[in-house]
Parts: sequence; C-alpha cells; structure tokens
Amino acid sequence: MDISADGARAASADLRRHRISKAIALAYEQGGVISRPQLLDLRVTRGQIRANIVAGRWRPVRSQAVAIHTGELTVQGEQWAGVLEAGPRAALDGASGLIASGLRGVDEEALRISIPRNARRRRGKGLNIHQTRRYRTTDLSASGVPRTKPHVAAVHGALWARSDKQAVLLMTMAVQQGLTTAERLGEAALRIRRDKRRLLIQMTILDLLDGVRSISEHEFARECRDRGIPEPSRQVRRRTRDGRYFLDVYWEEWGVVVEIDGIQHGWVQNVISDALRHNDVTLSDALVLRLPLLGLRVAADDFFEQITEALRSRGCPHLDRSA
Repeated sequence: MDISADGARAASADLRRHRISKAIALAYEQGGVISRPQLLDLRVTRGQIRANIVAGRWRPVRSQAVAIHTGELTVQGEQWAGVLEAGPRAALDGASGLIASGLRGVDEEALRISIPRNARRRRGKGLNIHQTRRYRTTDLSASGVPRTKPHVAAVHGALWARSDKQAVLLMTMAVQQGLTTAERLGEAALRIRRDKRRLLIQMTILDLLDGVRSISEHEFARECRDRGIPEPSRQVRRRTRDGRYFLDVYWEEWGVVVEIDGIQHGWVQNVISDALRHNDVTLSDALVLRLPLLGLRVAADDFFEQITEALRSRGCPHLDRSA
C-alpha cells in the first residue's frame, strides 16, 4: 500500500471540498447563485461544476450562473442572477436599483441593468440590459447586489420611465420611503445636460424640497390662461398647525376655491385618484376643490377640466365645452 499516494489523494480531496465550500459561502451572499467565472476564480473546475449539476445538487441559471440548490430563486437570487448574466461591471439601475435598495409599491416586468458603453451587451429573458454613458463606478452601492445608489437610481429611473407620471412617482416615493433625500436627487439631476424630462425632474425636486411653496402665483395663472380659464382673483398661501402648506386659489365672483396641497408623506399612488374622487363629489355640493401638487405635475388636464366644470356650473361665462 502506497501511504504517500493515499495521503496525496486525501489532501487533494480536502482541497476540492475547501474550494467547493468557499464557492457555496459566496453563493449564499448572492441569493444562492454564483457565476461560472467566479467558480473558476475559486479554482472550482468545469468538471466539478458539471458533476454537481448532474448529481442534482446545483442547477444552471441563465447562461452565466448556477444555483447551489434546485429550488426557486428568491427575489435577491433573481437580482443577482440578472447582474451576473449581464457581466462583471453590471449594476441594477433605475426602478430595479431602487427596489433592490428597499423601495416598496413598485413592480418591474424586467430587471433594468446598466453596463458601461464599452462593455459587451448580453441579452436574456426578463433582462433589460443597456449600455449607458451615465454609468459611473462611484455611483454604485458599497454592498449587496451591485446597484446604483438610490439618489442616482431615482433620477435615472425618472429619465427612463414610460410616462411623466411614472417619473414623478418614482422620485417622490424614493424620498417618502427614506431611501434618499430631495437634496441628493438634486445632486444627481445636475448631471443632466440634455433630456426631454430635465425640466420635469427639476420641478419635481423643487416640489419635494419646498412643497407647495415652490409654486408661484404666475405659474398657476399661466396654466389657467393656457386653458382659457379666467385667472383667479386671489391666491393665498397658508400653513396649518401640523406644518402642511396649502395654496388657496379663489374665484370670488363665482364662489369657487381650489386648495393646492403640497407633496405629503403618505403613499403617493393614491393621492391623485383620491383628490379626483373628492372633487367629483364636491362638484355637487360646496365648490372647494382639492389639487395635490403631484396632480398639477402629472394630471393637470384632468384637474383643470374639473375646475372648468366648477366655474361653468357657477355661471362663469366664456367656458364652452372645448375650453
């Protein structure tokens, strides 16, 4: 019996087990998944990877990773698998980055992943991988799944959102849920040089910073003129005991008041629809309408249609149905 040969085989087996253990430990930090390049870096061979898959201990995940179990991936596991698929410099960004940082109340059909302009772009089901000039390594969070920091992700998400409404909601929710601040959003927004939503993003940040005080009397009057509505006879700012700010807009001749409410710390998805429903009821009673500041940014036409209807019902002339 060759004792030295047996010892060498035992040492080799111990080394393989040690490498596998290190790989499993890393995978646990990544939602139960690990990339094939990471496994090779840990000196786990392709043969060992294949053997663990054939034995039913591991399973492939997309083209670049494996799960160290055969069950369903967690949300964190799906996020890691997407980033690992996209490449070594990939990071969740936009709404996906915010969700990974803890944002609630938002769903994404596909993971938005950013990579540098010079990186190879892969494709995958459920992945929205984009090369972007906005990619900066200094914008990445220091721990967890690779993702952009919340203030950067919120601004990027606003730029890439499907609608202006979604853009405003994303930034507002990030601030309301404590993931970032309006000041930090402002820092990220300063980088925007050219984009169709640049002004909308800047105005939303001003709203978040200063609430209803960011609206000027001239701005509201201009909105009225653009729609053929008489300018209000009086506009008054007031502050309630609980610190909330309102802008009360009066058409005294016709007894109509619009109360503009600043962005508050509630769930923003409901504030616009709640105000519209409130106004529908109010139109048949006392004519004090509510207009949340968020509604002025993303649903102005709907609210001004209600204002027009209120003024018309009180006898305001020159307001035909096309106004």
